Amino acid sequence: MRYDLNLLPIFIALMEERSVTRAAERLGMTQPALSNALSRLRVMLRDQLFIRERYGIQPTQVALELAPGVAEALARLDGAVLSQQEFDPASAERLLTIAPNGYAEFVLVPAIVARLRQVAPGIRLRLTPYSNDLAGTGVTSGTTALVLGRIVEPPDNLVVQHLMEEGLACVVRAGHPEIDASISRDQFERLRHVNVVPPGRLRAGLFQALAHQQLKREVAISVTNFFAVAEMVAVTDYCATLPKLICRRLTHDPRLKILPSPVDLGTFPVEMAWHVRYRHDPAHRWLRSVIGEVAADLSNHLP
Repeated sequence: MRYDLNLLPIFIALMEERSVTRAAERLGMTQPALSNALSRLRVMLRDQLFIRERYGIQPTQVALELAPGVAEALARLDGAVLSQQEFDPASAERLLTIAPNGYAEFVLVPAIVARLRQVAPGIRLRLTPYSNDLAGTGVTSGTTALVLGRIVEPPDNLVVQHLMEEGLACVVRAGHPEIDASISRDQFERLRHVNVVPPGRLRAGLFQALAHQQLKREVAISVTNFFAVAEMVAVTDYCATLPKLICRRLTHDPRLKILPSPVDLGTFPVEMAWHVRYRHDPAHRWLRSVIGEVAADLSNHLP
């Protein structure tokens, strides 16, 4: 039997998006054209494949069974083609979309951009919002090149790479009336604290670390990003518990004082993940190597 291989990427897009509209947008097709392709897919694979429901489409059992093999075959094909392409960072012109969490945007992205400016000025980055729902970032469909942060329970079509381990420290204002060169457990528990709401996985990790050490913390205010913490702490007697590399950036602010946490709060992983179809893409591989080098340089300077 002869197969129309052009239909297989459409099948995978429908599997991953679970929406005809989103799949059409992803593939640059009109909805009628995609619907026509789906009809041909159903004839070719001899199954309904997708059932329309109120909020999109759901795959049949046959589609679920076929999807892993088709995705793997397409990834191998991509790899075979892309591995033959040459990539010169110095002359390449390309826009890549990445989704960093709040920590990665504050710590990693400026260093990545600085490195790209030096060695690959034609490589541009576009940042898209990070989400604990990885599908919302676009990485599970391949529209986003990669995500940076804490990757929990990734789907099978993502490759995850560990970049480094981060620790935690405390920040108070330089003229704090109660805190001198260190902060005790009792002082930590008496103070009121600034809490950073996103990214959710890091927040959960910090709460879990505090609970493990039976360390109490009274939250006075929750802010939505790390950039707001310095201003909040500088004008109050509050305390914030932040990743060490963020604290390192804040040491240049004379209004603030960085202190070790009163107990060992452990570490949390920093990771990146990408769709399997980018495994052999020369430009993507090169960008991943740059990010790995940047992360290694930063981790070598952890306090």
